[in-house]
Amino acid sequence: MKWSVSAQAAGDRALSREEIVELADAVAPVDGVASGIGETAYGAQLLVEATTRDEAVERGAAIFAAAAARAGLPSWPISAISAVDEDEDDEVDVP
Repeated sequence: MKWSVSAQAAGDRALSREEIVELADAVAPVDGVASGIGETAYGAQLLVEATTRDEAVERGAAIFAAAAARAGLPSWPISAISAVDEDEDDEVDVP
């Protein structure tokens, strides 16, 4: 089953556009997008294959940490992470 995992790592300085572009490039192979330009946190949303939510969160955290390292970002701890399966994602109401 596919899961959309959103993760964020918070730190102590604002991040540059270039840093977040590097993160976006690092998460692109897992259909990821990155955020955090000018913020004191960086984040990503990515797709992972997993059987359970816990497994999705674990895999997403590992992919996120590896992508952040590949992008040369500070190794700040993950401050927020969540996973939504493809069925739940389809149920979101759009006004």
